[in-house]
Amino acid sequence: MFKRSFKLAGVALVAASLAFTGCGARTEATTAASGATKVAKIGVIAPLSGDLSALGLGIRNSVDLAIRQANESKAIPGWTLELAAEDDEAKPDTGKNAATKLASDDAVVGVVGTLNSSVAQSVIPVLDSAKIVQVSPANTNPALTKGADYLTAPARPNANYFRTCTTDAVQGPFAAQYLLGEGIKKVATIHDKKSYGQGLVSEFSKAFTAGGGTVVAAETINPDDKNFSAVISKIQGSGPEAVYYGGEYPQAGPLSKQMKAAGLKVPVMGGDGIFSGEFVKLGGSDGDLATSVGAPVETLESAKPFLEGYKAAGFSEGYEAYGAYSYDAANAIIAALKTSLASATDAKSAREATIKAMAAVSFDGATGKVGFDEFGDSVSRVLTVYAVTNGAFAAKKTGELK
Repeated sequence: MFKRSFKLAGVALVAASLAFTGCGARTEATTAASGATKVAKIGVIAPLSGDLSALGLGIRNSVDLAIRQANESKAIPGWTLELAAEDDEAKPDTGKNAATKLASDDAVVGVVGTLNSSVAQSVIPVLDSAKIVQVSPANTNPALTKGADYLTAPARPNANYFRTCTTDAVQGPFAAQYLLGEGIKKVATIHDKKSYGQGLVSEFSKAFTAGGGTVVAAETINPDDKNFSAVISKIQGSGPEAVYYGGEYPQAGPLSKQMKAAGLKVPVMGGDGIFSGEFVKLGGSDGDLATSVGAPVETLESAKPFLEGYKAAGFSEGYEAYGAYSYDAANAIIAALKTSLASATDAKSAREATIKAMAAVSFDGATGKVGFDEFGDSVSRVLTVYAVTNGAFAAKKTGELK
């Protein structure tokens, strides 16, 4: 919410009195304060409710922060930016509806999202047909940028789509190399049948076996499962030294807890989808592992403005795993808008020019170098392995895939 003070001393005093106050103030209030006559909106499509809302709210808030800062610095003369956030509930159909709603708003010129690769598959075509640029801070399925045949014949399916995070083609092998380096040679894999989890396990398994390891069991669960006793029984007899899980923390946490209770006391390792304090709250325990994109933001000098700004904004939710990448995604869109809106008469007419401008965007962001290759993928390939230590994730190793 935001507060407004109104006085009877004329329009100028009214405009001057509008300011952000309180937790979670939204950027719409800056329209009058800045005196701008034209408005452009940056949308967010992410899970703002449900099991993955911790991650989604961190994404929304980080985009909000970037928009506020851009308005305060008058980054795009003559224009005020506004936030248009939509809840996809981590569901493809809901995400498609959210994209349709944003596409029908002529003021929307860019979208940050989605969290889930499976949702992205429904959202990208909608935004592409409306010529709206999309930048994801979290989608890691390689096929989104390089097509289904990304290993043998990569081809970009949608020119409007970019991402600030690295992909499963890097993250899965990075995890495999780490486990092999720790002397773990036998692993069981489990995934939740969704695009993200399936792709992550596929890339991990190829790299793990190529490195001399053995996948002793390969199982799946359903995304809404709560009881994992059946799959635990299937993998327990194969004697894994670790379990690699493709999916997100709502299932990974309870899976870890139930494994240990059943006597399978080996680490659970997953990707960035389990890298959250919520994983530990739901049952993850010391020794469990996760990879996540980039270096720990708390250690980066480049992330200080983001971290300080986020704290000062007073958001009630944490920025979580994708906050800094969402902030960089929003700032990438803003950088493109500096070009596309410079001579635009309205926001909608600048949509296609924004996509073209995005290809040339390059700057030093909170997470490091922000830029995109010919497929729209991030030029950064840095990853970090985290281990649960004393009830919280702590960084173990940061680097690039060898």
